[in-house]
Amino acid sequence: MSKIHVMSEALANKISAGEVVEKCSSIVKELVENSIDAEASEIKIELVKGGLDCIKVTDNGVGMDKKDALLAFSRHATSKILRDDDLFFIDTMGFRGEALPSIASVAEVELKTSDGVASTYLHIKGGEVLENTSGDLRVGTTLTVTNLFYNTPARLKYLKAENTEAYNSISLIEKLALAHPQIKFTLVNNQKIVLKTTGSNILLKTIHEIYGLNISNKMLEFKAGNNDFDIYGYICKPEVLRSNRNDFNTFVNDRVIRNSEINKAINDAYYTYKPDGKYPIVVLKINTDPTLIDVNIHPTKQDVKISKMSELYDLIYTTIKDTLYQNLLIPNALKEESVNIIKDSVIANIVSSMTKEEEPVQTELNFQVEVKEEKKEVSAQEDAILNKEMKSLVLYPVGLALGTYIIAENQEGIYLIDQHAAQERVNYERYLHALRKKEVTTTYLLIPITIELSASDFLILKDNLFVLTNMGFIIEEFGVNTIIVKGHPTWILIDHEEESIRKIIDLVIMIKDKFDPVKFNDQMAKTLACKMSIKANMRISHEAQEELLNELVCCDNPYNCPHGRPTIIKFSIYDLERMFKRVMN
Repeated sequence: MSKIHVMSEALANKISAGEVVEKCSSIVKELVENSIDAEASEIKIELVKGGLDCIKVTDNGVGMDKKDALLAFSRHATSKILRDDDLFFIDTMGFRGEALPSIASVAEVELKTSDGVASTYLHIKGGEVLENTSGDLRVGTTLTVTNLFYNTPARLKYLKAENTEAYNSISLIEKLALAHPQIKFTLVNNQKIVLKTTGSNILLKTIHEIYGLNISNKMLEFKAGNNDFDIYGYICKPEVLRSNRNDFNTFVNDRVIRNSEINKAINDAYYTYKPDGKYPIVVLKINTDPTLIDVNIHPTKQDVKISKMSELYDLIYTTIKDTLYQNLLIPNALKEESVNIIKDSVIANIVSSMTKEEEPVQTELNFQVEVKEEKKEVSAQEDAILNKEMKSLVLYPVGLALGTYIIAENQEGIYLIDQHAAQERVNYERYLHALRKKEVTTTYLLIPITIELSASDFLILKDNLFVLTNMGFIIEEFGVNTIIVKGHPTWILIDHEEESIRKIIDLVIMIKDKFDPVKFNDQMAKTLACKMSIKANMRISHEAQEELLNELVCCDNPYNCPHGRPTIIKFSIYDLERMFKRVMN
């Protein structure tokens, strides 16, 4: 007897549903993306218990006639792909004809749709059409999903708690709203508005509507392009950081995507502007030819492959780094710290605490955003005035608090400077500048330094001895597993020669696989800068304070130490007067 047989369509749809419907937000995603493809300008998403009991999506799109409405629930039926070549020019959302039949096979679905000429009402349960009648003539589509996984209990038990499911849907709609600021989104959970955007087509206003005023006020606009890609969006100042990458909002041709190389470009651009383990809020919109991206590697079309990724990486990295460099990044001490609260917890609290009587307050701001012209190549003269706000600061030190923080003032207010972080930044840039010079200058030691190593470390050092000699070190073998240093480059700090040399040798021994001179020089500059800087609780003279402040304001990045901690914080005169009730508003 034959063991192989053809599955029934109902069973095949249930299996397909496992790829489309992983959680409630999966259904929300497919329905909302269908609404976007239908050219809707308003989309309303209504959830009951985070979507566990009911998901309802209403739009004002083009709608469907009766024939298309029925056909939409057939497998492999789609309006988005006609030919094989269309797979390489996908500019629509959705799941290519699989979403609606898959959802209908494991849930109860009601569809109301009209194209303005005819209207249709469908009631489908487990893939079977129970009712097919006419509906009202409101142009657009309303699709309601209930009894999710009623016929597949094995999948039902893997749905999460109400707050988790609600959070997933809220996060999704936030990203879709940022990708499509021209669309008005409304998200309701348990009859209460959780998220609402105005569809203003102003990206900064949408950021305000999602993240609030504290975040939107700290966003920096950027815009750039090359022959293959155009990028536009906003990045946050380094004072606003999160504990995860959830706020890396990246879009390609208005599609929400995930791409580790893009995330790396963003993270690398913030290098030395933030500590490790902290991540910025970024809204990055990438426009390119559809032939340069492949969205077919995952059913959700969020994981994409991008051709010419190295060019895109360089464009993102350079643009974000330049945007940070060209803006004044001194944090104001009295800005609310609530911006650092993890958004996950906030949303969860909103979802769980909502009652039918309470209506959230919607803050409206009038935004008049002028998109700047694409940044031109910076000339040598223009480069001299970058960071001009910081370079124009004249700071007068007036004291030292706790042996750690220099107190300085000028006509704008009072500044606190972390003396260790400030000198670490000064030393870091000094070392990095010296390491980048092509000419190497060596000074001989009056008394050579002898360093004994373990056998394994000695072998590694011998293999990588060229790293030290190229920098200007004069080193020879001196007995068993021992080296003698007779000379060193002139940038080594006087009176700290042995300590510095030992640190550098430790870094050389840590080299693994392929040697990267740029990364090595950067790590060496960071290590030496940290070890050779003034420590906390070390009191320095007034003259030393003045010298340090003068050196700090001349740095390329005077705002952060090489590890990302802030070097300087400002108390404006207005802040001080408000604290002391000299002003009351």
